[in-house]
Amino acid sequence: MQFDTLPQLGDSVSKICLGTMTWGQQNSEQDAHEQMDYALAHGVNFWDTAEMYPSPPDKDKQGDTERFMGSWFAKTGKRNDVVLASKISRNDFLRGGNTKFDKKTIRAALDSNLQRLQTDHIDIYQLHWPERQTNFFGQRGYTESMAQQDTKELTPFLETIEALNDEITKGRIRAYGLSNDTPWGVMRYLAEADKHGLARPITIQNPYSLLNRLYEVGLAEISHREQIGLLAYSPLAFGVLSGKYLGGNKPANSRLSLYNHFTRYLNEQAQQATQAYAEVAKKHHLDMAQMALAFVNSRSFVTANIIGATTIEQLASNIASVDLVLSQEVLADIEAVQTLYPNPAP
Repeated sequence: MQFDTLPQLGDSVSKICLGTMTWGQQNSEQDAHEQMDYALAHGVNFWDTAEMYPSPPDKDKQGDTERFMGSWFAKTGKRNDVVLASKISRNDFLRGGNTKFDKKTIRAALDSNLQRLQTDHIDIYQLHWPERQTNFFGQRGYTESMAQQDTKELTPFLETIEALNDEITKGRIRAYGLSNDTPWGVMRYLAEADKHGLARPITIQNPYSLLNRLYEVGLAEISHREQIGLLAYSPLAFGVLSGKYLGGNKPANSRLSLYNHFTRYLNEQAQQATQAYAEVAKKHHLDMAQMALAFVNSRSFVTANIIGATTIEQLASNIASVDLVLSQEVLADIEAVQTLYPNPAP
């Protein structure tokens, strides 16, 4: 396993981060425990979850992923072997529909996170997506209509930061991070934190893959200059970059066959780009999924690459991507595809 250093905290974390959002939908509690056993045994000491999980969101299953992790911590006593990240989410079925990031809501959400996880602290507590209307979850750019949709009073950035800072002081979280946020949002958090001498965000969890490299446009420079590590999610674009959906295939029990409303990575240009990346992998005798993950692993602004798997075989292959170093020839071919099909699936 390769390791990186968490900005500001200094913890050594595995370049591969164990993603968990299928646990409770596509994976049972036993499956989840087997994945945690395997991941830790193979050096993966950084794990990510959220109060919303499993995904797709389900009111009746909400929190099961954290509960599965909590039962594993209770069974094994290995909580301190893991750097744990979780999130406060903004689903309408949480807390009676209160989707704000104010002090009361953050405190209540964290109470529940800790209870389900059977732990007294979370290492990185993340804001799952912005309270304001902006371009995330497949929306390429910011539009005037997004500004017009911000009709509700937003929680001031300072109040959110103060609430998170209070939880750091109490020891219930060690640091906080952002997720699905924009350059403007990150810089606003940094400015308010610095102005008032409060804790800064240390990570941002945003999508990043061969099909979506928009992070490089504005946020990569922020990562470099402000020490905000990227926790890259969807590095395989919901499995599309494994090549298993090429030619219109929909393998049984795969994520996109079970949940056909997930079309974010299946537009026509994305499919053409995926075919081109498949040809690059074939040319260089590489496993396509490992090539896609190895590319993400190689980026200097990526602190950790969040992989997800529904089988141990997939998990093993994803973890093994850390051993793959892409040659300059492979990287040049990847850039040629990116030039032809730039960021087809935001």
